[in-house]
Amino acid sequence: MATEEPDQTPAEAVQSLSISNPPTQDGPSSSSIPTNQMSLEEKYQIVRSVGEECIQEDELRNLLANKPEPVCYDGFEPSGRMHIAQGVMKAISVNKLTSAGCRVKIWIADWFAQMNNKMGGDLKKIEVVGRYLIEIWKAVGMDLDGGKVEFLWSSKEINSRAHEYWPLVLDIARRNKLPRIMRCCQIMGRSEQDELSAAQIFYPCMQCADIFFLKADICQLGMDQRKVNVLAREYCDDIKRKNKPIILSHHMLPGLQQGQEKMSKSDPSSSILMEDDEAEVNLKIKKAYCPPKEVEGNPCLEYIKHLILPWFKEFTVVRSADNGGDRTYNSFEELIAEYESGELHPADLKPALSKALNKILEPVREHFRNDSNAKDLLKRVKAYRISR
Repeated sequence: MATEEPDQTPAEAVQSLSISNPPTQDGPSSSSIPTNQMSLEEKYQIVRSVGEECIQEDELRNLLANKPEPVCYDGFEPSGRMHIAQGVMKAISVNKLTSAGCRVKIWIADWFAQMNNKMGGDLKKIEVVGRYLIEIWKAVGMDLDGGKVEFLWSSKEINSRAHEYWPLVLDIARRNKLPRIMRCCQIMGRSEQDELSAAQIFYPCMQCADIFFLKADICQLGMDQRKVNVLAREYCDDIKRKNKPIILSHHMLPGLQQGQEKMSKSDPSSSILMEDDEAEVNLKIKKAYCPPKEVEGNPCLEYIKHLILPWFKEFTVVRSADNGGDRTYNSFEELIAEYESGELHPADLKPALSKALNKILEPVREHFRNDSNAKDLLKRVKAYRISR
């Protein structure tokens, strides 16, 4: 990574991070077409499919046309056990991005977790959780062999280039009023009405700085992180930087119970955890909200759309001949049509969903059963008390 020249202001340093042209160089949802044989449109469709929303699509197309290896920024707070939205969906998204030629920098936000009082603010526990999460992504099939995915610990990276990082954070803080920063509290799982510590108020300025510090072309985070990514684009307007980070916000999987807009690992009934055993998965899906003929707000259908079909490219329901026989769906649209009509019933859909989820999760269970390091990490993480 290039370092900031001593006589540059933070704004000038960020302005200099324009699109460059470095030399050019399959798992769940990776493309079978070699990157160097893909057309621009094929790359665009793969990358765009990762996001529920893209700001802006024309900028994304231009980026892919002019930079062979765009840098995608993703990140997470190590804050407890991992659910399938964080585990399986991230593996799917990362493999799509790398198959289209992108490089992915995954920011292990240990300092941010400490600022947000996760794991009681204990940095040693936070580090253990971070290592456990990486073990899961290895086991579930995230493509880490090609060198296109980097895990970067925020504390280590910031300390190694503090002379770049902190002037940038301060410049972002200086250019924004407190109410604007407070509107970003959602990124921490907080609201503007919560009583925030001074560290939590500073948090959005730091996360905004991360985007430029990591020289990210694409911010590939959840819809709940959208506000701080927009803040980064606004900062570009302030400093007159033309090349803004592109925001590619992925869908947020709901919880398993009615009205749970977001899966939460602190509520075991709302989520499937990555090392849940087969019986636990079966029971959670059996109890999940899944009313007949209703598509809106149906978490089981959401899981099929965002996990099962992207992973397997099909979804098979096993039924008796008297009940219509086995049925394999290759698209979500055909499944929805039969579900809304009543031809596909929750009593048939749920066992098929459980079976597919268990097939995805079995390599993770096996890894944590047989690998001594992974087994030890899981034991320690399970013993920690989760703090909000």
